[in-house]
Amino acid sequence: MDRLDAMRLFTRVVDRRSFTQAAHDLDLPRSTATQVIQQLEARLGVRLLLRTTRAVRPTLDGEAYYRRCLAILDDVEDAEGAFRGATPKGMLRVEVQGALARHFLLPGLPAFLERYPDIDLAMSESDRWVDVVREGVDCVLRYGALPDSDLVARRLASLRRVTCAAPAYLQRHGAPRTPRDLAGHHAVGLRSITTGALPAFDFVTADGVISLDLPARLSVTGVESFRDGVLLGLGLAQMPVFHVQQALAEGRLVQVLADWPVPTAPVSVIYPRSRQLSPRVRLFIDWTVQRFAGAASSEVEVA
Repeated sequence: MDRLDAMRLFTRVVDRRSFTQAAHDLDLPRSTATQVIQQLEARLGVRLLLRTTRAVRPTLDGEAYYRRCLAILDDVEDAEGAFRGATPKGMLRVEVQGALARHFLLPGLPAFLERYPDIDLAMSESDRWVDVVREGVDCVLRYGALPDSDLVARRLASLRRVTCAAPAYLQRHGAPRTPRDLAGHHAVGLRSITTGALPAFDFVTADGVISLDLPARLSVTGVESFRDGVLLGLGLAQMPVFHVQQALAEGRLVQVLADWPVPTAPVSVIYPRSRQLSPRVRLFIDWTVQRFAGAASSEVEVA
């Protein structure tokens, strides 16, 4: 069995959590499947699978190798499909910040998956910085400034933001009329998982952007908890319009400092520089561009 076939067998064992079922799927004797995996582990010099009487699961090295195998097998399928004129197919692995996924992507996914029935989408929600090569991720959708890296970053859009607070907070602390009035106020902070830093409050002025640091009585790493903390009256915040638009319309949040606009924040798609984009990844990126282009102008500035 050549290396690609061994990779296919290994990924099937991981997916099925069973040598017997994987061997059956690939029309192989179970003894052959076991022997191939043993030879693969010997060649790599690592333990890839943990075997128990109930199931088979990958080790940490096995999980990393599994993800690399998936990427390699997908690339082979894409290369052959390009010459066959085949429609895009295979697993598409995307990492997205949860709020972006729920508001901009999920509503359009039924139509996308119906149009491309041979594409399966594995979407993970996270705010952490992802090692796309090691973890076998095709692309990552991120909101905000990006750290320096050797990845390709394509800006899709810029999100409009507002400064806001709950009525209960403003009743206790008063509504600021200028940035100078923020002295004595405090914020709900969205803490970076990567750096642990809290963002400043930024305002656009005729002389440029000014930044002010507010103490945070509460800081969180999740965007839902971030919004909930503001709704509970625990502090001021600067948030994307799409994430608070309904709460503003219902009066559960109030925009403050409306005469002092907040800089927009970019939304970018990130993917490895050295990897040729597969047809399904190009399709997904183009579709994502369309999703943001079709958003309300009050929420998004299209790149």
